Amino acid sequence: MKQNLMEIDGYHALISYDPEIEMFRGEFVDLNGGADFYARDIENLRREGQVSLNVFMDMCREKGIDPKRRFSGRFNVRIPSDLHARIARTAKAQGKSLNQLVAEALEHEVSEAH
Repeated sequence: MKQNLMEIDGYHALISYDPEIEMFRGEFVDLNGGADFYARDIENLRREGQVSLNVFMDMCREKGIDPKRRFSGRFNVRIPSDLHARIARTAKAQGKSLNQLVAEALEHEVSEAH
């Protein structure tokens, strides 16, 4: 299933279509909690997304919680050992650390997507 992003007030929601219920579904991905929304067309999906986001923000304000998900900048990736070896060789050949090469590759991937 192909998924796309919709931006509402600076927050991103992953959009998909559920053929079983014949509705679009949005789920915010950069919030520190769950907030999803449904509609039959994109115009109403955006409206429902705004409502869902407003409810989430109000709840966070009431509880004194930061609504935005924070990332540490670190995560573990499990890859096949032969791929790990090839990446390490490539990094060494380019005079880069493994982290630097992987960060550049990931930056390239996400900039290509948007």
